[in-house]
Amino acid sequence: MDLQEILISLIEPTIVSGSELQNSNKIKEAFLEHCDNVKCDKLGNIIGLKKGLSSNYKIMLAAHMDEIGLIVKHIDDKGFIRFISVGGVDQRILPAQEVIIHGSKKILGTIGNKPPHIQEKKEQKKAIKADDMFIDTGFSAQDVKKYISVGDFITFKRKPTELFNSRFSSNALDNRAGIAVMLSTLQYLRKMNHDLDVYMVATVQEEVGLRGAIVSSYGVSPDIGIAIDVCHGDMPNTPEYETQKLGLGPVLSLGPNIHPKLFERLKHIAQDYKIPYQLNPEPSSTGTDAWAIQISKEGIPTAVVSIPLRYMHTTVETICLDDVKMSSRLLALFISSICKDFVEGLTCF
Repeated sequence: MDLQEILISLIEPTIVSGSELQNSNKIKEAFLEHCDNVKCDKLGNIIGLKKGLSSNYKIMLAAHMDEIGLIVKHIDDKGFIRFISVGGVDQRILPAQEVIIHGSKKILGTIGNKPPHIQEKKEQKKAIKADDMFIDTGFSAQDVKKYISVGDFITFKRKPTELFNSRFSSNALDNRAGIAVMLSTLQYLRKMNHDLDVYMVATVQEEVGLRGAIVSSYGVSPDIGIAIDVCHGDMPNTPEYETQKLGLGPVLSLGPNIHPKLFERLKHIAQDYKIPYQLNPEPSSTGTDAWAIQISKEGIPTAVVSIPLRYMHTTVETICLDDVKMSSRLLALFISSICKDFVEGLTCF
């Protein structure tokens, strides 16, 4: 499969935070194609191992598989469904969205609210709250309750769209794009020698607290950790210094959450192989799995490689496929460059 086909296959399963154990089989199957062995831990993290020439040291790449979504909170006497958010859903995108309710069978619905014609003037001046919205399936209350229960997950109905200039738009690119980077990295590594054992981890529940990265870092106990995620891509009405440009390569974070020697090695690899890259200073936590990895056990040297993404946490997240390719190549070259002396030197300044 080419990269776009890989992304489409990864986006197809709907994996709202908390539903990973039931819905991650396709990701596990993709890992099985490239890894020597694959397992799933108790929280639902998928952990693939590609063995190195020497098994003295381990590197872990982590990208979260979960996505934001909704969950059924209440079904009223007329069959309308009230809901709450799972993860950082922007309430402003919710009105008029088509959704899928994952009950005993999949039920389509639309998110409705009072139209402006019959709103009071004070209501028209305010943003609509999620508490004032509801899902209409067309069913009666009796039929809704037949198929749907409080606690069922709800996802947005959306098809991926190929745009011009290698742009690709879809929901859940935060962070299936990161999973695609890991799979593409594994493809590159097939043709390379690498000393370290490589652990690829599709983490769970990142959107609600980095939980998968916490337990997988403890379980794998790597000597090096790299989080792969998305960062804010350039778009109108957004300051240039807060975003990264699509199509100009992977984004390397630097700051307290990043081990300086890993940052320097990634930067030098990019320069040596003429891979375009961008820089993203982070004054504290990067807000990614890297925070959990870095402070696991006695501490793990950690780095972050990000893909610029526009319209984060919406149903039209947009990336450039070239950035995914360049990120994968950079990571594969980085992994193949690591030797025993480099790993042991991470604790000596």
